[in-house]
Amino acid sequence: MEENVTLDEAVCGDNFTLDGNITANTSMEPHHHLNVSGQYPLDLAVPLYGYAMPVLLLVTTVANTLIVAVLWQPHMRSPTNAVLMAMALSDMLTVLFPEPTFFYMYTLDNHAKPLHPPAACYAWYVLHEPIPNMFHTASIWLTVLLATQRYISVCHPSLAPRWCTQNIVTWAIVWVFFFAAIHQTPRVFENHYESMQIEWEGQCVWVCRVTYNSWVTTIKIDVYYPIYFWFRVVFVHLGPCTVLVVLNVLLFKALKEAQKRRKKLLNEKSSSKECRRLRDHNTTLMLIVVVSVFLVTEIPLAVITVLHIMSNSGLNIFSEQSYDSVMRFFIISNSFIIFSYPINFAIYCGMSRQFRETFRDLFVRGGSQSWRRMDSTRDSRGSMYNGPPRNCRSMTSETII
Repeated sequence: MEENVTLDEAVCGDNFTLDGNITANTSMEPHHHLNVSGQYPLDLAVPLYGYAMPVLLLVTTVANTLIVAVLWQPHMRSPTNAVLMAMALSDMLTVLFPEPTFFYMYTLDNHAKPLHPPAACYAWYVLHEPIPNMFHTASIWLTVLLATQRYISVCHPSLAPRWCTQNIVTWAIVWVFFFAAIHQTPRVFENHYESMQIEWEGQCVWVCRVTYNSWVTTIKIDVYYPIYFWFRVVFVHLGPCTVLVVLNVLLFKALKEAQKRRKKLLNEKSSSKECRRLRDHNTTLMLIVVVSVFLVTEIPLAVITVLHIMSNSGLNIFSEQSYDSVMRFFIISNSFIIFSYPINFAIYCGMSRQFRETFRDLFVRGGSQSWRRMDSTRDSRGSMYNGPPRNCRSMTSETII
């Protein structure tokens, strides 16, 4: 690899520009410059990443911080709520890390300017690609963990005391984040950035020359990238979405059976244990809605990712002329996923009476109210259900199914 050029050694005479965009000298060895303007269609990237993203970051940060604050209360802690807290943190960090770079590039309209020094180029890449992908991957598998845990509790309750404990769920969350980080680690170290000069708008300017690190070229690029992206298709997109669809269908069938039992129980004198089961079914419905919202936003991205990778593998599904449309679809799909992050707070407030009451006691009445209610709701530690013990008939106004 050639050494970094210095200001005294830089020669721009053999380089050229095209409409003010950075263009490499074709006589030099194969390489490319970091050109932010050419990475995404600007008519979508500027309004979505430059203007909508700061607002979404604020809304998502506030909403997910409130979720964590409520679920962190001692009487709200449970295996299910631990997963919900981890999901809230993952979603918030998925938006938080790329936002500084998006704000600088698109909000402040710096995307057309040459980016330099190499540290800034590396930061741009890492903060808007590997790190957000890591947290988004973690969020996907936390959603699978949530659905699996609820499936065991509802459809195989005899296994729940063994497999749905706080300790096991905590370790499962740790392993999810660990493997998500391992999955993105190669992307963090795949590129090398060094300084060089080219001519841009009639002047010699410093830019970042992007090359692959030696370990990537040793593996061979046409081997490394197919392995990475097909692994991502199977274990991050199609696999988890398929599992979630199956679990959601099974949970919905279980809820339909519970609905029939509810009609019978409302006409009889119901025991406390039966009421507890009904509250658990309300929790299950709430989690089905959470998973469904996730699937609605995630499946389109999974489909277009699979088709794009198949096209790059030689199937020619997309032509070179349609590449711009594919990138537009990626931006729109990613934006919908980000738009969905604050929705979970609304779902919890709308479908969980205990969440609403804890939120009200914590932020409206004051934290002392929440502590005084802890003893009366201590039997709720199994899940974020729809309210403290009452008779089943009085619960009908809070029942969603």
